[in-house]
Amino acid sequence: MSFVGGFVAAAAALFLWAQRKAGTTPVPPSLPLAALAIGGIQELTEPPQVVGRNEEPGTINRRMEEMLRSGQERICAAIEAVDGQAKFRADSWVLNSGNGGGISRVLANGKIWEKAGVNLSVIRSKMPQDALPAATEKAAEYIKNMGLKPGEPVPFFVASLSCVMHPRNPFCPTMHFNYRYFELDESNWWFAGGTDITPAYLDLEDMKHFHGTFKKVCDNYDADFYPRFKKNADEYFVIKHRGETRGLGGIFFDDLNDRDKDTLFRFCEECLDNITTAYVPIIEKHKNDAFTEEQKQWQLLRRGRYTEFNLVYDR
Repeated sequence: MSFVGGFVAAAAALFLWAQRKAGTTPVPPSLPLAALAIGGIQELTEPPQVVGRNEEPGTINRRMEEMLRSGQERICAAIEAVDGQAKFRADSWVLNSGNGGGISRVLANGKIWEKAGVNLSVIRSKMPQDALPAATEKAAEYIKNMGLKPGEPVPFFVASLSCVMHPRNPFCPTMHFNYRYFELDESNWWFAGGTDITPAYLDLEDMKHFHGTFKKVCDNYDADFYPRFKKNADEYFVIKHRGETRGLGGIFFDDLNDRDKDTLFRFCEECLDNITTAYVPIIEKHKNDAFTEEQKQWQLLRRGRYTEFNLVYDR
């Protein structure tokens, strides 16, 4: 599931639910970001020290925000260093309700990257039960575990860091990642996310390096993780009506709660720490490769397929 699926869809559903209760005309569900904005976002001039609402120091919620925020800063700094020209612009926001907010960092018109975004969101609120399937395939199971009555809203906390990077050179691949922690209550929670790569032109050594980096991370925790999470990515990132894959995969996991929180937290942290290790050497290798206009057009066509997948299939 993408960041949009995991957070924005839930937030949009929350807004639409509130509109129905207030008796006002709802915004179409196809416009989740607009719905969220109308629901009340206040832009800030400076990032807040803590984004999440009333999350006690040392709790998994606060630790997840701190880990993701630190990762956001390190990754942006590394990408700026490679680009050598453009800088990430930071925009911060909070919900008017006081239930959290986010920090968005966007780099545009760089020497190496046409555009790159690394976005943090931390939210604590409630959503209607029929919105929960946008965040998890196990919605019915969690609702049953919590003993919620029909129509009773679902409390939730989510901390998420999401990224997409589109380089200029057709021989430099697009990269995407998302890591998040979702909690309904103390007993119903999960980690989710992954990292994947989408080259326009295949370099086998690049793919061995990228996949090998995450296999090494996965093997530090469970020998079953890499084959299992790679299979998830291979099966998920498919443009079914074209019979094409979106890219060449990576790792992808959802509803991960089969062991203690601290272990899974460290696993996500190590995955995030290895983003630049897996990706930057590939960019350094190809950033100065010569290319033709025809090769650039092929890159743009593949980027269109990337967008097509996100619009049609990404949940």
